Amino acid sequence: MNTFSILFVAALAAATLVQLWLAGRQQAHVIAHRKQVPDAFVERIGLDDHHKAADYTVTKTRLGMMELVYDGLLLLAWTLGGGLEWLDQTWRGAGLGSIATGVGFMLSAMAIMAVLELPFSLYHTFVVEQRYGFNRSTPGVFAGDLVKQFLLMIIIGGPMIAIALWIMQHAGGLWWLYVWLVWMGFSLIMLWVYPAVIAPLFNRFTPLQNDTLKVRIQALLDKCGFRSQGIFVMDGSRRSGHGNAYFTGFGRNKRIVFFDTLLQSLEPGEIEAVLAHELGHFKLKHIQKRLVTTAVFSLAGLALLGWLAGQEWFYHGLGASQASPYMALVLFMMATPPFVFFLQPVMAHLSRRHEFEADAYAVSQSSGNDLVKALVKMYRENASTLTPDPLYSAFHDSHPPAAVRISHISGKLRQTTIGGCT
Repeated sequence: MNTFSILFVAALAAATLVQLWLAGRQQAHVIAHRKQVPDAFVERIGLDDHHKAADYTVTKTRLGMMELVYDGLLLLAWTLGGGLEWLDQTWRGAGLGSIATGVGFMLSAMAIMAVLELPFSLYHTFVVEQRYGFNRSTPGVFAGDLVKQFLLMIIIGGPMIAIALWIMQHAGGLWWLYVWLVWMGFSLIMLWVYPAVIAPLFNRFTPLQNDTLKVRIQALLDKCGFRSQGIFVMDGSRRSGHGNAYFTGFGRNKRIVFFDTLLQSLEPGEIEAVLAHELGHFKLKHIQKRLVTTAVFSLAGLALLGWLAGQEWFYHGLGASQASPYMALVLFMMATPPFVFFLQPVMAHLSRRHEFEADAYAVSQSSGNDLVKALVKMYRENASTLTPDPLYSAFHDSHPPAAVRISHISGKLRQTTIGGCT
């Protein structure tokens, strides 16, 4: 061990302990408010639904705490425990070229990590989700998804890893800049390709058949000046009882997608309001802003890696005896999260601000009352807690807490009413 080893262990311990403390706060806060529905929701959500949401949240939080400790121990085993070193020596012994060795090393590391995480994924799907009535998946569907993900990792991930390793070996000191350019280009292509090629491998997408709803949605799209490649219904009920809606795609290849479970629970006006919120993200350029943020952070990260890759203490401090481009990539991806964990509140704050802005846009383009009704139904149907711990939420929630969000929308409605009267 060297000084960096100590810093890494300290960062991992600090991030883990803070997350466990936050999770403990979350459990205590939700349990303390379990007995009574918050005043803002008392006429909309029954006590039984509130109890279910609280119990579901506590169960998931407890499972998350166990997984957090497990992941921390696995990270230590991979690095200081010699796991990556053993895997590296195994692939070096195969006598392949440097790039083939690197691709094999990285793909096998990701595959082993996925297998080691499998028990928690199985328990969450077939125990927790099943217990609370959300799981619709079968062992066959679950296994099929794993196989598809593995094949995609090989078909898409393998060539990308090979390209990155080739650049790292042949592009000189600025390799990190060229890798960043390739990565951003690949990301944009994947955003464009995903709706038509990858997503259909996992779900069935059918054009919206409800003509009345389709006309209503098209009128909203025309009003907002939005063009898409279609309005689709996804068979989300094949795997889960949770409902959602989203936009996918990039440029002209954009799609509007509703989960079939969502369409079953919302009225036409409420569906329109949810769509208006999603349109707000596009109209206010949130997608572009997030892409720029991702680009800036990835560029900074690769620039840092460009320096670290030339430092022997970086490899030795994380349990690797030999420097290599592929080892530098894997060590950086595994060691970075504990160091950047405390930036999460900043990123969550930016995301919640975008949600507030999209809500305000929805109020201006559709019925704010319908948006409130839709959100309340989604909170109830998804068993989302109405009483999260504020500090836990600040670290982990990309969306504002339910009470805060409804209050914000109500404030926008009052402003609209006052503006209309004046």
